[in-house]
Amino acid sequence: MSNPVNSKNRGRINVVLNHKPIEKMGKNESLFQSDYAKEEHDILTRFEEKLEEYVGLEEVKRLVNEIYAWIYINEKREELGLKASKQVLHMIFKGNPGTGKTTVARIIADFLHQMGVLAKGHFMEVERADLVGEYIGHTAQKTREVLKKASGGVLFVDEAYSLARGGEKDFGKEAIDTLVKAMEDHQHDFVLILAGYSKEMEYFLSLNPGLPSRFPIAIDFPNYTTEQLMEMVRRMLNEREYELTKEGEVHIRDHIRKIRHEQERTFSNGRYIRNIIEEAIRMQAVRLLRENVYDRESLLTMKREDFKFHSSHVKLN
Repeated sequence: MSNPVNSKNRGRINVVLNHKPIEKMGKNESLFQSDYAKEEHDILTRFEEKLEEYVGLEEVKRLVNEIYAWIYINEKREELGLKASKQVLHMIFKGNPGTGKTTVARIIADFLHQMGVLAKGHFMEVERADLVGEYIGHTAQKTREVLKKASGGVLFVDEAYSLARGGEKDFGKEAIDTLVKAMEDHQHDFVLILAGYSKEMEYFLSLNPGLPSRFPIAIDFPNYTTEQLMEMVRRMLNEREYELTKEGEVHIRDHIRKIRHEQERTFSNGRYIRNIIEEAIRMQAVRLLRENVYDRESLLTMKREDFKFHSSHVKLN
């Protein structure tokens, strides 16, 4: 699809997604019902299918639908000689680690490239050390170099609040100022996504009154529910060709409920699930080696005792 957003007008979408645990969007709730429509809008159909592969991204799917519809309708407006407004697509992602922020950013970069909004669609992830220099003037230079490399794609700044952690005299402020200038001067050449813990990001945005208005799209990524995390467990084990016993499932669910309550502020969600699965696979290997049992059923089966949470080396955050 050609890029329909070439007007000088600067319209904005202002979408704040709660990303609350909701029922999974069924296929009959897709934007298009007929097979013909799905074929005609194959870009959106492909990205909807990609999002279905992940747990808990229903609200992101709705955002993708909105962006697609806006771009497509702008194209139709252009065909009739009507104005087609550009929109600023810089975004704020707020939430704990492992809630899907980086995954969603990568998907959005690819999607905007497929839609012709971004020339390259590459994904560039950076942190404070990549932007902040060691002396006056160094930070602006480093940040401009990063922005040059990010042109045509998505620049993803993780733990963005760290840019303001040193106060007025910290060089991080210089990085913020350089990013803000680029957002104004090259606002349609790239998409900037700032990500981090919710409270820290709220504080970060409050330090610069001009920042919030420059990010018309804000997505909150709350912790996954216990059932969503259990769905991750099942999917990860299935992908690796393991089967979990009922006792093992109850054991994991009880543990997840406990740590979600105790570590709500910093719980690493999907990252933690992946790590406990990988640790359990190692524990199962040790158990089978000790038992000297290598039949197919034993190799497939993951038991309760393979998840040794009381002595686990996996960090919660």
